[in-house]
Amino acid sequence: MGKQASTETTGAPAATATSAPAAAGVRTDWWAVPAGVRGRVEAALGSPVESAVTQAGGFSPGVAARVRLVDGRRVFVKAVGPEPNPDTPALHRAEAGITAALPVTAPAPSLLLTLEHEGWVVLVLEDVDGRAPAQPWRPDELRRVLAAAAELSVLLDPSPIEAPTLADRFGEKFQGWRRLSAASTEGADDLSWLDPWARRHLGRLVDREAAWTAAAAGGVLVHGDLRADNVLLTDDRVVVVDWPWASVGAAWFDVVAMGPSVIMQGVPDTMGVLDRHLHARGADPDDVTTVLIALAGYFLRQSVQAPPPGLPTLRGFQRAQGEAALKWARERTGWR
Repeated sequence: MGKQASTETTGAPAATATSAPAAAGVRTDWWAVPAGVRGRVEAALGSPVESAVTQAGGFSPGVAARVRLVDGRRVFVKAVGPEPNPDTPALHRAEAGITAALPVTAPAPSLLLTLEHEGWVVLVLEDVDGRAPAQPWRPDELRRVLAAAAELSVLLDPSPIEAPTLADRFGEKFQGWRRLSAASTEGADDLSWLDPWARRHLGRLVDREAAWTAAAAGGVLVHGDLRADNVLLTDDRVVVVDWPWASVGAAWFDVVAMGPSVIMQGVPDTMGVLDRHLHARGADPDDVTTVLIALAGYFLRQSVQAPPPGLPTLRGFQRAQGEAALKWARERTGWR
């Protein structure tokens, strides 16, 4: 959720014409990986690395690079060590397990190899010759991704693998409004930075947030962190990358989770496009609004925490997502 992700693209993300922050952190170059780790990877692949082009999209402080081997093959390499962010290796392990278990028909890169050495976790994936959606979003590309999300939810219903439920995955995280309210009551935060509408309706937001786990329940395997930097567009398909947050829940969750990152760019009628898509899929409108409120609280509270080690740009991105989610929630609730 605006956390650690990578983009397997043919180049850097397209420049944005808005003031919205980009989903881009600080990457580690392939050649900065310890020689022993690089040697293990090359031995497992059966060829030395000739070139490695770092991909800018996503927040992970590790390696995310399109790699050409001396024998001419191309692969995509993700690698991370215990520094600077101690949580990232576990996410790479989770991604490896989930990616390996996805059906072969899933529009996701194949996992070719995973290894651990000297505290580093390395994933070698199929190299996808695609690009990230343009930023700000183009209407035709947004429609492609929304259609792909709908198709993916059908393919992964019921979940073909064992994975945590959304409640188990995010239950401790999606308590932002409750924690902001407690901080205000305790005098730790006067919430002067928070939108006046949210301060006015804080009690209602806390109550609605408490129901999000029931609202998001379902049997579909969802990506859990769908955004432009986790999507690749090829000539004939939409490929979804970076699966460490995959969870079991409502079929429409990924679209709701992606919505704030699209809205924050100021694309005209984005909320209308998202609402019409969710309605067409039969998503219960009250459940959608409940989950959206929980997302807004999560993003906004996280945005005022200290930056995680190695992820200096994350909080600004979360703040923009939180403000966009709040704007969408305000429209959907009709509260004045």
